[in-house]
Amino acid sequence: MNNHLVIMAGGVGSRFWPMSTAERPKQFIDALGVGRSLIQLTFDRFEGICDPNNVWVVTNKRYFDLVHEQLPEVPVSNILMEPCRRNTAPCIAYVSWSIFAKDPNANIVVTPSDAVVMVPNEFRRVINNCLNFVSNIDSIVTLGMLPTRPETGYGYIQADLSANEDKSKEIFRVEAFKEKPDLQTAEKYIHDYNNFYWNAGIFLFNVSTIINAFHKFTPGIAQIFDSMKNIYGTKEEQEVIDAKYPECEDISIDYAIMEKSHDIYVCPASFGWSDLGTWGSLLTQSRRDITGNAAIGKNISMYDSSNCIVHTNTLKKVVIQGLNQYIIAEEAGQLLICKLSEEQRIKQFSGTDKK
Repeated sequence: MNNHLVIMAGGVGSRFWPMSTAERPKQFIDALGVGRSLIQLTFDRFEGICDPNNVWVVTNKRYFDLVHEQLPEVPVSNILMEPCRRNTAPCIAYVSWSIFAKDPNANIVVTPSDAVVMVPNEFRRVINNCLNFVSNIDSIVTLGMLPTRPETGYGYIQADLSANEDKSKEIFRVEAFKEKPDLQTAEKYIHDYNNFYWNAGIFLFNVSTIINAFHKFTPGIAQIFDSMKNIYGTKEEQEVIDAKYPECEDISIDYAIMEKSHDIYVCPASFGWSDLGTWGSLLTQSRRDITGNAAIGKNISMYDSSNCIVHTNTLKKVVIQGLNQYIIAEEAGQLLICKLSEEQRIKQFSGTDKK
């Protein structure tokens, strides 16, 4: 079985303070109140697609114990530890070279650890279709989410739908990647065109395809991981990675490869995806009462309040009265009460924007 899953789990989730902290970021938290953390839900949705022995997690050194505790099914040797943050391109390069050393024919799906999927059966169908595609063609596929609103918080993928005579076709060439737009541009994407999709940051490729792409488009990064080809899976790996990884350019996979290559495809899909990047997105994905409130935690009572998101797991009793469109979140003795419209300032409120 050549399917491998890579979960990127090194982020700090500072926009979800106080629920998410540098010590315990949001991917390790039961954000939805369902009894499983976001990284566990990510692992769960790939059941039947990938054997647990072929699951890899790339994370920061400080989160190794959290990953091992929450995903005991993943082999310890498959939990790769970055000594420092260098964005998604070095992260994907590191794990790709590691997988190649173990399985040179691997087909890989790379996913963030903190997204939510509400229709897992459709998700699995799409992933299986894309894995079959990349196993037979030397190209990279990314998933494009069918937009439900003019969202300014996501990048967009423009697909080339011109060769759409085959109505059963689900995978198309990418015409262009677009940066996060302003509201006017996002509205234009949604209302004037039918070929713009949210960039979900989920990628699929054969291991040889991605390594060749690194050699072609980011030779500096490729050279670093080529120089370590004899250490993957050995006792010396961590020491060498600690020394060499900081030399990598700090660059995203989108800038490093996706926007440079002409062999990128997109699969438009709809399976209730959200990247849970903000408290507002968590409110949208949570079960709400008749007045639009989402209460995640025990013993929460709401009076004369509407469209609020409340998240608390440690307080014995929470009573909220007279609030509209507020975030109320408590974790480890830290309390946030903030207007939803001001949530972009949470980094400022928490002090994490200074770190």
